[in-house]
Amino acid sequence: MTNDAARGAASRKPLGSTGLSVSPLCIGCAPLGDMPETFEYGVDEDRAFRTLEAVFESPINFLDTAASYGDGESERRIGEVLGRMGGLPEGVVLATKADRDLRTGEFSGDQMRRSVERSLNLLGLDRLQLCYLHDPEHESFEHIMAPGGAAEVLQDLKDEGVIEHLGVAGGPIELEIRYVRTGLFEAVITHNRYTLLDRSAEPLLDVAAERGVALLNAAPYGSGILAKGPDAYSRYAYREASGDMVERVRTMQRVCEEFDVPLAAAALQFSTRDPRVASTIVGISRPERVKQTMDLAAREIPNELWRELDAPSHS
Repeated sequence: MTNDAARGAASRKPLGSTGLSVSPLCIGCAPLGDMPETFEYGVDEDRAFRTLEAVFESPINFLDTAASYGDGESERRIGEVLGRMGGLPEGVVLATKADRDLRTGEFSGDQMRRSVERSLNLLGLDRLQLCYLHDPEHESFEHIMAPGGAAEVLQDLKDEGVIEHLGVAGGPIELEIRYVRTGLFEAVITHNRYTLLDRSAEPLLDVAAERGVALLNAAPYGSGILAKGPDAYSRYAYREASGDMVERVRTMQRVCEEFDVPLAAAALQFSTRDPRVASTIVGISRPERVKQTMDLAAREIPNELWRELDAPSHS
């Protein structure tokens, strides 16, 4: 496998069949929406602005947000910074996600249109380059795919030129595969399911590759345990990690230390080195994390370490 990120964050690769070109790293903007209930820490407005400014000054050209992140706060903060810059810089790709109503749970076609209109307003844009159907596991596949439903309205918005490209972003892998197979979506996001600890998204990566659908892999650190280590942060996928998982991470950490490689570098490059992954989405909440993440992506990792980490006792 080649490591695109190691060739530099300024490198670009096609985002599936969209015609967009993106960096191998994508900045996940969920933490910038100030979501302490999810991440166990808050991010104030000033820090979010400085982080976004650092991103726009970096070679990374891909950002990911959603209507639900901070119930619009992530999009609002991005929009504030874009307003100061005079709009979205040329060559930058900004993706967001259309969400159900977080208060009522409504996941209708009308709600998709409302969600997209609010995103445009908060971001200060007149169109969305890439918009995902977000967390469809909260409603039945049949309801979302029904005439006049969420998927059809998003397609209508694409036909109207409000959305350029459609994607789907969710959790359950079999459900994601079902949506990819509809042929409606040009990109798919999986999160917390393709990491050093959990490779359950493997079938989705294969289906997306077969169909030419761009695969974005989010949360390569499993929300933090693979970045900070289990003693500093013992949560995986936003909940407390099991004792078995904690021990597996400790073992991986020891193996990485033997090769003088940070566990975070191995966790990140596990994703970036896979040719089926178009870009790896990493949540960032501090300006200094931008360069640190690029450095981790470029860190030389010997093949012997990958063989150790791939051993059955570690995976």
